[in-house]
Amino acid sequence: MKDLHLLSAGELLKKYQEKTTSPVDVIKDVFDAIDRHDGKVNAFVMLDKEGAFKAAEQSAERWAEGKPIGQIDGVPTTVKDVVIAKGWPTLRGSKTTTDEPSSEDAPSVARLREQGAVLIGKTTTPEFGWKGVTDSARNGITRNPWNLEKTTGGSSGGAAAAAALGMGALHIGTDGGGSIRMPCGFTGIPGIKPTFARVPTYPLSLFGTLSHAGPMARTVGDVALMLNVMTMPDVRDPYSKPYIPEDFTKIIEGGVRGLRIAYLPKMNDGPIDSEIAQCVSDAVDSFRDMGATVERPDLNLPDTDDIFRVHWYSGAARAIRVLNEEQRQMVEPALIEIADEGEKYSLSEYQDASAARENYQVAINEVFENYDLIVTPTLPLTAFDAGIEFPDGQGYERWTDWTQFTYPFNLTGHPAGSVPCGLSNDGLPISMQIVGPTMKDARVLRAMRAYETTNFEPLPAMAYE
Repeated sequence: MKDLHLLSAGELLKKYQEKTTSPVDVIKDVFDAIDRHDGKVNAFVMLDKEGAFKAAEQSAERWAEGKPIGQIDGVPTTVKDVVIAKGWPTLRGSKTTTDEPSSEDAPSVARLREQGAVLIGKTTTPEFGWKGVTDSARNGITRNPWNLEKTTGGSSGGAAAAAALGMGALHIGTDGGGSIRMPCGFTGIPGIKPTFARVPTYPLSLFGTLSHAGPMARTVGDVALMLNVMTMPDVRDPYSKPYIPEDFTKIIEGGVRGLRIAYLPKMNDGPIDSEIAQCVSDAVDSFRDMGATVERPDLNLPDTDDIFRVHWYSGAARAIRVLNEEQRQMVEPALIEIADEGEKYSLSEYQDASAARENYQVAINEVFENYDLIVTPTLPLTAFDAGIEFPDGQGYERWTDWTQFTYPFNLTGHPAGSVPCGLSNDGLPISMQIVGPTMKDARVLRAMRAYETTNFEPLPAMAYE
């Protein structure tokens, strides 16, 4: 069957059940797609073809007997290369790391493997996942399937490119300042940064409690299916939320009728492209037609740029501090710059930033006293040229200057998803961000799904080559 790699996980599972195709057929088509596309986009740092085919064959035998072992048995899945997976190295986009394989799985990898996922390889990330685009001296530049001259965003850029092109159906991403939502926004796929620690992580991120693990896919239904599995408990995460069993795939069909939505067209007083502002505004207004109440309140929220930088740069300093001088010479100079700045923060400055972070979290919690969801643009601009941290001539000095909509919700830990809502005049994806109260991940997914069902966007042209 042609184009099995473009089917959603839900569609694949139905075909397995009906015995109209098998996981072996699917994994073959997925690797054929990788052979066609990955030389152009550079989404993978490693592939385990032998292991994937073996797992697919085992899955096919289970389905033939009518005994699948889990919710995603036989579904091709990728792992971001900052997440450990047993038997695979974790390079983290850095020349300072070794190719020694891990002896254990991270929680998300373990849960997906237990539920029958066919793991196919690891996806690209910038060095230690430090920035909002995906390129590194170790692995090169990852490119956007919509336009190969443009960035995928980051740091889960390889996962986004792979998802957009059907090089796997399910993709593990991580998000410390927007690293799931930004590449989702630039490549036109859905994904969610769940409530902090609702998806257990291990080892904990060098960037501390900013970092989340979450799902990326081509459909909201697949994101929900993946979250069903990823939220299962693991004792290795000391921050892990109590496990609440929810079937997100059923809850997401509930729609938005009766929900109160606050639309914030600007945050941190950052600029936004007028075409994006109009596109997202129109998308938000469509929720009214679905029965929601939409308001544009003037919330007068504080600017969080300095708060985030203290936390992020301190994390960068921690990442670099363990390296010797020879290893430091291998690290990207821009990462050394922010790490050196992070080393300069005093304990009192970090404590002040932590207190400001707590106050900001309370401010967002208070918004949710009056609204069920917050909606913003995901990004203030469309994908820019690949291989640079930020576009020239727009006053940006760091990647944080163009990510004003995403990182505030890493500070607060609220669930935040990105869903595509249009294309720019030059054919690049535009997306909106949907944010919910703590532990209301299902509500965020409901709104994402409601929009998806009424506003279909095509896959990038490369997917049909």
